[in-house]
Amino acid sequence: MGKITYKRLKGSQNMRQRLLLATLKSTPVLIEDIHAGDTLPGLRPHEISLLRLFEKLTDDCLIEINETGTKLKYKPGIIVGGSHLVHDCGFSRAIGYFLEPLILLGLFARKTLVIILKGITNDSKDPSVDTFRSTAFPLLRHFGVPSEGLKLEIKSRGVSPHGGGEVHLTIPTVQHLTATMWTDEGMVKRIRGEAFTTRVSVQLGNEMIYAARGIFNRLLPDVYIASDYRKRLEAGNSPGYGISLVAETTSGCCISADTTVSYPRGDEEEDIEDEGKKELIPAADVGEKLASVLLEEIEKGGVVDSTHQGLLFLLCALCPKDVSKVRVGKLSPYGIETLREIRDFLDVQFVIKPDPSTGTVILKCWGSGMKNLSRKTT
Repeated sequence: MGKITYKRLKGSQNMRQRLLLATLKSTPVLIEDIHAGDTLPGLRPHEISLLRLFEKLTDDCLIEINETGTKLKYKPGIIVGGSHLVHDCGFSRAIGYFLEPLILLGLFARKTLVIILKGITNDSKDPSVDTFRSTAFPLLRHFGVPSEGLKLEIKSRGVSPHGGGEVHLTIPTVQHLTATMWTDEGMVKRIRGEAFTTRVSVQLGNEMIYAARGIFNRLLPDVYIASDYRKRLEAGNSPGYGISLVAETTSGCCISADTTVSYPRGDEEEDIEDEGKKELIPAADVGEKLASVLLEEIEKGGVVDSTHQGLLFLLCALCPKDVSKVRVGKLSPYGIETLREIRDFLDVQFVIKPDPSTGTVILKCWGSGMKNLSRKTT
């Protein structure tokens, strides 16, 4: 066996994108000074959990972490996928943190990916599982991914601090993606959404729906927000509530926004004992505020919202050697960092051209030629 040559990197920034792209390109990486300047240096629990998840999906993967957790050697294995997989995502980040890399790895796996993910389904930091189902899945169809095989079932919901949620995810394999020319945003034709409650009164869900509809109904007639009231085992281990919204356009774009309200990690017991100390945000305010956030995302323009820019750019870069052209609103910090990692790992550079007439940005790239050579066709 020959000596392994590692791509040397420093720092903890963009850890998720780096590990994902390293796995897709089979590039061994050596990352040093991970959170070295923090009070508690080293890999965070969710970063270790992500590595363990990649380990489950691949064959012949090698992971070495030093005693302080500030140095990581990672040699990716062959992406196998498979069924009957289970992964506990923990409580430091929501399941949404793991879904984006999981979807992309699943597409280029040897076998269809069927996995159960446990943890927090909804929080205010990561995209909710509802948003992935209503927005990320339609986005994949623009790149030739068949909708029939995509499946995400929410068996139980879980919010912070103690989670308890469970989702079942199925991702089909593809031989390759399809380059896209996607610059027409279209006009918003309808608003869809879902308000959920776990271990709290169903009335809170109704208040969120009523407040959000109060804003949207002034603008268009086709507005429907469903209610998902969970109790007992399906409600997870912590009380909370939230809402996810998506604007569907005439050209097939899905612009989304979501939020969740729950007790902060480590404070739930104190708050339950004395609710007067730290009350949760009123449900009506949550619905009204998120409706305003969605309108702001629509106003920015583009074929995706700011949360999904990174996924859009990754899909463009992983296409065959053909031109993809997309339109987005103002580039988000996450989108910019993703473009940098794509350049460094895939050697794909985007031509970025602002469109002053609309305030949007048009990006064009030549795909890396990524193919699924190990896919089983039986």
